[in-house]
Amino acid sequence: MRPHRWRLALALFSSSVLAGAPQHLPRQPACLVTSDHMIPIQVEVAMSPDERQIGLMERPFLPATAGMLFRYPESQAATRGFWMYRTRLPLDIAYLNEAGVIVSLHQMTPCPPKKGRRCPRYPSGRPFSAVLEMNEGFFGAHEVDVGDQLLPPMTPPREHACPSSRHATPRGSSAQD
Repeated sequence: MRPHRWRLALALFSSSVLAGAPQHLPRQPACLVTSDHMIPIQVEVAMSPDERQIGLMERPFLPATAGMLFRYPESQAATRGFWMYRTRLPLDIAYLNEAGVIVSLHQMTPCPPKKGRRCPRYPSGRPFSAVLEMNEGFFGAHEVDVGDQLLPPMTPPREHACPSSRHATPRGSSAQD
């Protein structure tokens, strides 16, 4: 195959990936730390521009304690935000500073593909370096709020992300559930 045909084939393949199937990145352990407890979670880490652009698009399901962490190489402006174009799941979103501290929280609703660029945007309102998306209601059920922290947001993953056994139980459930 000629070199220009390879480039064309690669471009077509890349655009089909961006336009179609959901991405699934390896899950890594992380820990949300509140004033009262620690919540072990599993995150897929989107680091490249393409991974961040696709995010959780077209994903039909997200496990209860799983989410996606979007990491940026430099701080993002307070006016930047996320939208839910082609995202099927309602999500909670936490904007994090460089230390992993939550600076802003929002709930986002799915936006049908036919709305396109008219989908609502959810700006952070504060500069941020990373973003955590979880299932809608996760932050409320676990009493996660602005000022709480995600470990490890900017460090290599560890086998056990929560350093102690102060693990949380969602509001309205018991440890026996």
